[in-house]
Amino acid sequence: MSATAVILIAVVALVVLAGAAFATLARRNDVRGAGALSDETLARDRSARKAAGSVSASSGAAVEAEAAAVRAGTALAPVTDLAPEPWVPADPDAIGVSRRQFFNRATVSLMSAGIGAFAAASFVGFLWPSKTGGFGGKVPIGRYDDIVSGIRQGQGFFYAPEARAWITEYPVDAIAKAEGVYKESVLAGMRRGLIASYQKCPHLGCRVPQCASSQWFECGCHGSQYNRVGEKKGGPAPRGMDHFPLEFSAAGDVIVDTGTIVQGVPIGVNTTGQEAEGPHCVGASDH
Repeated sequence: MSATAVILIAVVALVVLAGAAFATLARRNDVRGAGALSDETLARDRSARKAAGSVSASSGAAVEAEAAAVRAGTALAPVTDLAPEPWVPADPDAIGVSRRQFFNRATVSLMSAGIGAFAAASFVGFLWPSKTGGFGGKVPIGRYDDIVSGIRQGQGFFYAPEARAWITEYPVDAIAKAEGVYKESVLAGMRRGLIASYQKCPHLGCRVPQCASSQWFECGCHGSQYNRVGEKKGGPAPRGMDHFPLEFSAAGDVIVDTGTIVQGVPIGVNTTGQEAEGPHCVGASDH
């Protein structure tokens, strides 16, 4: 999956998490704002009103007439008990339950949203189309005839940069010896006269260039040397160059499977019998 796809999935996950957090915090969750009366206080007020009298509230006209009579001295204002209700502290447990409920619900909601976002991102990631045509997959490098022509024009070597591989010819008369050494995935291309060698040196990973004079691959980092088909000839490398399987389409196209790296053959294998054909580029071979 490409870097763009990973970034897009991460952004979607963050947006979902932010929305879930906002929605959770916006809920009241039975927690009252500053200055609001508690349920206990409201209940005491209702009890006090019931105790003061069960008569229904007077109409506006009756209240006005009563007030006029009081002012004229014909009636006395009723005396009511205006003593305040005794203060009773709020129950700490009741307040604590509401606070715990809020945080518990917020925690559960956020966790659920996070798990859901992760699951959605993972699902999208698995369904996202894989990159094709680049290194790590199957890379078309051209038509068979053109590659053979390129090898000969390149003095025995053809480099496919998109596949990070060297394509060289494999002698058909050496196939019988190679069948006991190479894996079938590589032999399929060798039987068509081609072999694809990974440019990365098995020693420490340097890019191995060709040496036109010796007709070998010779690593300039530490002096490892390989014949034209990648079999080790000298230097500190632990084995021959690694290879990629080759596929051939019905239309004549050559495809390098860079998603499958086949480990190079052991030291001492020399199926082609090729020796250096000229001066070395990085030093003499110890073979």
